[in-house]
Amino acid sequence: MKILVDTHTHTNCSTHAFGTIMENLAMAKKRGLEMLCMTDHAPALPDAPHIWHFQTMHELPREVDGVKLLFGVEANILDVQGHLDIPESMQDQMEVMVASIHAPCYPPKTVEEHTQTWLHVLQNPYVTILGHSGHPSFPYDYETVAEAAKKYNKCIEINNHSFSVRHGSRENCMKIAEVCKKIGTKIVVSSDAHNSFQIGVFDHALELLKEVDFPEEQIMNLTAARFTDYLKELRG
Repeated sequence: MKILVDTHTHTNCSTHAFGTIMENLAMAKKRGLEMLCMTDHAPALPDAPHIWHFQTMHELPREVDGVKLLFGVEANILDVQGHLDIPESMQDQMEVMVASIHAPCYPPKTVEEHTQTWLHVLQNPYVTILGHSGHPSFPYDYETVAEAAKKYNKCIEINNHSFSVRHGSRENCMKIAEVCKKIGTKIVVSSDAHNSFQIGVFDHALELLKEVDFPEEQIMNLTAARFTDYLKELRG
């Protein structure tokens, strides 16, 4: 299995990351990717770029050396009601919106509260992907959320970066993949790259998906064409 779209990547505009957008695109080209999504952290995290970053992304080219570029954000979930730190007036401008829980913005709560949080987030029409939800500090009811993700045609992310930086994530990601397979929920596989060397690196995630014999037809970012069609279907 080969993933040709990286749906969750950071540039050095997220200041704890390394690598410019050009370095990321060059690595994407080198590794045979067809499409790269630029999804820097939204303003509630201390390392985030200024909100103007997300208003001026359109000044970048849509394709560089054969690699298509999508403009997006990794939005921070702020509360159980699923509010995000990107202004509602800007959310429809994001071609890809990964919604994630980060402890500085949302301290750990109960399983029930985490579950309700994801359910509220899924109702946001502009959210595309639930980001690194296998984080061991934020357990939730996988079946309930996967059912809702299927209902709202959203993707749950299998995040390659989690295997090295969020210790204890692999077991949770395995359970999430198994539940998504059973229910028929769509997923994406992402690098969550924080430097150009991580762009297009999906090895741990792909190994896990192979172990559970995950069906390729449920992976929305296998190719640029499939991911583009999915986004059109999602946004209408």
